Amino acid sequence: MEMQSSNFARSGSDPRAVAISRTQPRGWTGRVFEPLAPSWRLLAAAKSGAIDEDEYIRRYREEVLSKLDPATVYADLGENAILLCWERPGAFCHRRLVAEWFEEKLGVAVPELGAGGADDREQTRLDGFSSRPIKEVRSNCVRPPRPKGRGMLRAAATSIEF
Repeated sequence: MEMQSSNFARSGSDPRAVAISRTQPRGWTGRVFEPLAPSWRLLAAAKSGAIDEDEYIRRYREEVLSKLDPATVYADLGENAILLCWERPGAFCHRRLVAEWFEEKLGVAVPELGAGGADDREQTRLDGFSSRPIKEVRSNCVRPPRPKGRGMLRAAATSIEF
C-alpha cells in the first residue's frame, strides 16, 4: 500500500489514518501528527480572507515544512498512512501541500483517496476555502456550582471549529 490523503468524514475510521490537522473530531482516538498542522494564526488568516492562496502556501511551507525533514516525517508517519484533515476532497487543503512536499523532496506520490490523486493541483488552491465563515460551535457544558469563598469556575461555552 502507498501513503494517501483523505478527510475525517471519508477515512477517519481507517486504522491507517493519521490526523495532521490542528483539531480532530470529538472522540478521536487515532494517531495525530501535530508537526504538520498549520498554526492557529495561519488558519485564522486564511479563513478570514486576510491572506490569499499564494501567501498561505508560502507561509505553510516556511512555518511548517521548512522546519521538518521529509524523510524523517515520512518514516514517522509510515508508508501506508492516510493523512487526514477536515477539508472535502477537491477543496484546498494543507494535506495536499504535504503530498506535494513528499513528491518534490522524496519522489513519492501521495494520492487523494478516491479522488484526483497527487497531481490534482486544484486541491492546493484556496478556492472556496477563505469564503467559508468560521463556525461557532455551542457546547453542552454545564456550569459547575459556584464554590463558596472562591471565584466562579467557568466551563467553556463556545469554541471555534476550523
